[in-house]
Formats: sequence, C-alpha cells, structure tokens
Amino acid sequence: MKDWSKKRYWIVGASEGLGLALAEKMSEAGASLILTARNEPRLREIASTLPNEAEVLPLDITDLNAVRKSAKTLKNVDGFVFLAGAYWPMPAQHWDIEKLASMIDVNLIGALHTLDVILPIFMEKNSGHLVFTGSLAGYRGLPGALGYGSSKAAIANLSETLRYDLKDTAIKVQLINPGFIKTRLTDKNKFKMPQIMSPEAAAGKMFSNMNKNNFSSSFPAPFSWLFRVSQLLPDSIYFKLF
Repeated sequence: MKDWSKKRYWIVGASEGLGLALAEKMSEAGASLILTARNEPRLREIASTLPNEAEVLPLDITDLNAVRKSAKTLKNVDGFVFLAGAYWPMPAQHWDIEKLASMIDVNLIGALHTLDVILPIFMEKNSGHLVFTGSLAGYRGLPGALGYGSSKAAIANLSETLRYDLKDTAIKVQLINPGFIKTRLTDKNKFKMPQIMSPEAAAGKMFSNMNKNNFSSSFPAPFSWLFRVSQLLPDSIYFKLF
C-alpha cells in the first residue's frame, strides 16, 4: 500500500457514483484532492464532507479552452483519475446521433482534453500517475452498446499507447475496467446486469488496483473473465454467445 498522505490527485467525474466513492476512499487514505465535474454546488458539498483537503474545479471537459484555463491549478498534482462518463443504451435500430456524439465527447474527447493539460505537467517533472476508467464493454462489440462501447474501446487503446510511449519515464499509466456499477447511468438499463456492484465496492476494487504496479485490471471476477476470454474467440462463436 502506497503512502497517500503527501499525494494530490485530480479526479475528473467526482460528483457521483464511482467517482464520488473513489474520492471518499482516497481522502480517507490521506490524499488531497481536486474534484472536477460540471455541478459546482454538488462538488462544494462533497468537498466539505471529505476527511482530508479537497478543492473544487468545476469544468465542462468537452470545452478545451475551459480545461486549458485550469492548468495553473494543476501544477502540483501527482495523479489524475478519469472517471467522467455519459451513457445511453442504444441499439442500431434506435440510432440517435446527438446521444452518440455526447458519449464520445465526454468519454473520449473529455479524456483527451484533460490529458492536454495534465500530460505536459507530468512530462516536465518526469513523474505522475494516469488512471483511466475503461469498461468490460470495451473488450468487444456488444448488443445495444453503440457509442459507449466504442468510446471505452478507444480509452483502452489510448491507455495502452500511453503505456508504451511512457515506459521509459517515471509516469505510471493504469487502465481499470469495471463491470456493472449501480449508478444513475446503469439505472437506464432494462436488462439483467450480472454481478452488479455498489459504487463503494467498485471504488474499493479500483483503489486497491491503484496501489499496485500492474497496467490493467478488470472486475468483478468471474464475470470479467468472460470478456477477457472473448477476445480469443472466433467471430462466429463470439456473436452466437453474446
């Protein structure tokens, strides 16, 4: 377990769900935090209840200029956790370009915008911790997962590329792929969600992995094993199974 007492982390997507639960977990461990989401009153309410120091940095991460204006606040940050997410269940028969674009804008472009600010800071001091929240939905295409699945697959690819490119630096890159978590986003699903987790339980798993040196982790087991094995299946078998 690393010493979090002198660490300062920027959590993007901290106002509810997994982001909020992880902020609570990290604050309890001694980390000081910068909390980002669009809802400033909600962020201030959360910051006032955390056991350790927490600043609020309200942002629309789809606005690159707004994100860039935050650079001075982030100068002394040790780590970055990207948890922002937009989601609507969507099969091809219910194509909705506005919702699709919103999922890509938040889940992928938002990650690129925030990286545009934090990566140069980490590169300049040759240290830092980049944590990206992927999804089991990013392993392969799934029914009704237009937009969300592709954005999470892109996050996985982005994380892997950063891991390769930064391997000779002191910047640590991690990709964490949770399964179903009980949030306002998954409340939109009308189907059964195997091994659905509370935000608190998922945050515990995520924080545990952030204390390790492995690049990627997926949970919960054994549900996550199915998705990992799916990458090895021939297409004909995969499409029949899923």
